[in-house]
Amino acid sequence: MAMTLKIIVPPHPLIAHWLTILRAEVTPNALYATSLEQLGKWLTYEAIRDWLPYRKEEVITSKGKTEGTVIETRVPLLAVPSLPAGLQLWEGAKDLLPNSILCLGGLPDQIEKTAGVILFVDQITTGKKLLSDLESLNSKGVDFSRIKIITALASNYGLKTIGEIFSDLTIYSACIDPELTEEGEISPGIGNPSKRINTRITTSN
Repeated sequence: MAMTLKIIVPPHPLIAHWLTILRAEVTPNALYATSLEQLGKWLTYEAIRDWLPYRKEEVITSKGKTEGTVIETRVPLLAVPSLPAGLQLWEGAKDLLPNSILCLGGLPDQIEKTAGVILFVDQITTGKKLLSDLESLNSKGVDFSRIKIITALASNYGLKTIGEIFSDLTIYSACIDPELTEEGEISPGIGNPSKRINTRITTSN
């Protein structure tokens, strides 16, 4: 059966709000970084809704017993941000993923067969960098059903490039923009995240 790249743009007003702030050229750098964090949080919330492993567990309350749901922490979850700006998406998502393992130096040499992987990409322009990461995951035997991709913005061109090679994927994005400029930037776009958050990252280290 042929697989198709699945792109999900959640119709959430908070996602649309923070994307609008990212788009505005006059947005201060600190608020720009906050916008990326907020998009990371809300897009991740949507992505893990039916994806996180869990188990049923009996709970004793002050009034009796009931059945509860507990996240299965024995299943590894790797968070892999593209640096530097993908880290801002992760900053917003990390409270939703308290048991995840942050991979700042790239992918580990060995990935457990049951592990889930979330890639945090500030934006998908040409798709070349993301393709490199996906090829690395594929070479390590990671099933793409165990991968989620979180991005603030994606271009039609980048998605087409990825889909032609790796189609069995799910990508969560705040929006899909139609064009790339001659310089390879998304239009209308969100500017250059790496430059916009550079001051904030340097100051916090």
